[in-house]
Amino acid sequence: MVIRELVKETAALLSGIENHMFETHLIVRTVLGLSPMDLVLSHKSEADDEAVEKIRSYAQRRINGEPIQYILGTQEFMGIEFEVDKNVLIPRADTETLVEVVLKQLSGNGASMLDIGCGSGCVGLSAAYHNNRIYLRGIDISLAATALSRKNAERLGISERADFTVCDIMTEHLSGKYDVIVSNPPYIRTDVIPTLMREVQCFEPHLALDGGADGLKFYRRIVSEAKILLNENGFLAFEIGYDQGESVSELMADGFCDVTVTKDLCGNDRVVSGRRKY
Repeated sequence: MVIRELVKETAALLSGIENHMFETHLIVRTVLGLSPMDLVLSHKSEADDEAVEKIRSYAQRRINGEPIQYILGTQEFMGIEFEVDKNVLIPRADTETLVEVVLKQLSGNGASMLDIGCGSGCVGLSAAYHNNRIYLRGIDISLAATALSRKNAERLGISERADFTVCDIMTEHLSGKYDVIVSNPPYIRTDVIPTLMREVQCFEPHLALDGGADGLKFYRRIVSEAKILLNENGFLAFEIGYDQGESVSELMADGFCDVTVTKDLCGNDRVVSGRRKY
């Protein structure tokens, strides 16, 4: 099939999806291995039958509501391409605020960092990628997530500074000492999950979404553990839901100083951070 006609067909299939032309071009050029410019220049070229069927399959999965990031297997975050799959949350632009807060706090200085609930590794690995003096340990309850984090570390060429292990923060006590603890924990209230948009509710792992009855159970546990794990003046930073700034700040009031709420680019409360009191 001529690529121009393939694009037209795919766009018609995806016409009910917001930004369907962007997603059409992304699917077609990813499968064909073309840059945006190459896609334009190659519009009269032929796509082989295998590629055509693959693009049609991807379009059908997208029509069924599967996030395009899972279909294509990648998502950009902090200027880096991360591999993602159904075992981890899709990295979102709002979470970049968390990484930026940590990098600003370190100002290029070295640090041992613990990323709790590492998922794809996007938070800890982005920090370590942009600051080559960070040594990272990531933990997650999911074996598949830690394997994916390890794979992303290899892709970024920083495996020698990054280690990932399976751990259930709610039942296991961690060892070691760290200069920074960072976490984007599950923080959505259990009763809210059924109301989430279909792409999130049906495809992203509930294990990484459900923060308990009030959305705060992981914050309580991590704050308690951080008091033991952080070095003197150690830094703790959380991503939070837009309405959790006050409640998470209160949890950190006992044991932490300089507790600060940082807003994301949309003006919503997004990060709570502070330093360990000694």
